[in-house]
Amino acid sequence: MRGLSRDFLSTIILLVCCVVSLCAGQSAPAAQGRKTSPPYTGDLTIFDSPGRDERLQIGRVMDILGIGEGKSVADIGAGSGWFTVRAARRVAQGGTVYAVDINPEAKRYVEQRAAKEHLGNVKAILSGADDPMLPTNSVDAVLLLKTYHEVENPVAMLGNLRPALRRGARVGVIDRNGSAENHGVNSEIVVKEAESAGYKVVGK
Repeated sequence: MRGLSRDFLSTIILLVCCVVSLCAGQSAPAAQGRKTSPPYTGDLTIFDSPGRDERLQIGRVMDILGIGEGKSVADIGAGSGWFTVRAARRVAQGGTVYAVDINPEAKRYVEQRAAKEHLGNVKAILSGADDPMLPTNSVDAVLLLKTYHEVENPVAMLGNLRPALRRGARVGVIDRNGSAENHGVNSEIVVKEAESAGYKVVGK
């Protein structure tokens, strides 16, 4: 990805995917078992650490995903809503941001944060373990920020995400390039799982 620093890429995966059609009647194969980290349920405020915008170059990431005014975005694994509120400001009142999380506490936290920050374009969704529960044909861009390594069945999750994607939608995965033991996942595993779910990697 042009414009992303070498230091960023040495520790973080940024994969951008789009959907390619599976043959009629063909379903995505089940994921081969791999070790995952348990979903985070601790203090949500840790995600709002100073300097995180610069470390993750989040403005550039949103540019790559085509997130702009009027767009509809899903933040899967929203946590504290750190990315949610940034995307909500970027898409403005003509757009929508779905803050998706499996943790009911995170959903409540994001709802309260959006209300406090007067962001009426945020909709919080309590997801299933492998289903983001997004409306059909609802999003132009999706980001899984430091979340993918926690997904127990990523191929199923990506398959269940597909109906929500509008034509030309992009899905971004940012995670630590490592293993479950250090709260990461190997980039080649992410590529393989995305392709198994019917996606094409268009940049990394």
